[in-house]
Amino acid sequence: MLAAAMRSVQRTLGVCLLILCGIVAGYVGYRAAHRPTLIALSGTATSATAANAAATSTGAPASGAASAATAAPASGAARAATVPEDVPDIRMPDLTGTERSLRAYLGHPLIINFWATWCDPCRREMPLLQRLWTQNQGRGLNVVGIALDSPAAVQQYLQHTHVGYPLLVGEDAGSAAVGRFGIDPVLPFSVFADAKGQIVAVKIGELHRAEADYIIAAVEKVTAGQETLPQARAAIAAELRQLAVQRAKQAVQPGGSSDRT
Repeated sequence: MLAAAMRSVQRTLGVCLLILCGIVAGYVGYRAAHRPTLIALSGTATSATAANAAATSTGAPASGAASAATAAPASGAARAATVPEDVPDIRMPDLTGTERSLRAYLGHPLIINFWATWCDPCRREMPLLQRLWTQNQGRGLNVVGIALDSPAAVQQYLQHTHVGYPLLVGEDAGSAAVGRFGIDPVLPFSVFADAKGQIVAVKIGELHRAEADYIIAAVEKVTAGQETLPQARAAIAAELRQLAVQRAKQAVQPGGSSDRT
């Protein structure tokens, strides 16, 4: 009788354990599907991983944003990296071979976009970056592209794609520049800085128009002294979470629209 009772208890515990494992697995899967895609910096260690970039680059739904302190590594190996508070003094050649300093573009809000010609989401977001640069020039916005590519490949790409904003080019130099920003070498990603060169946000993965507009407005507030860096970062994180949820809902609805305009 006692043995039968023990077996019954063991079966009950086994069922409970299976249910618990299912709940945990479901939660982990949900968190993985809603991986943060923006780092709102606070000077603490952050990690941007290949799995995270792969999810955002392929258009998979993501939860949008997180503070640096809570940005969790995606599945597997990601090195912890410290994103600097300010845009580092990086020098790279442009397409004419002339060396340019990245900090020379400061004095206005700045978007630094890391890309390559072989990167599909990079190519998809470039028309948006071109429009942002054209439409916001009157407000003093600068956009600089850093291509992790050969000058020949970039020149060939520009034969059929118009890019008016400055481009810095170099495979090795570009990879070194990625490291200076404390980001894993995954593309694309965009750094948003204020006029003084303070890094306000880093968006990992393809940039969308609504995201860009909100971050630019936040950067301008920081530049004008209307908002502190922590306030801007928190606001960006919350807004991008909401935008990501909206995109996820649109993705599962027939005829859902995109904000990639």
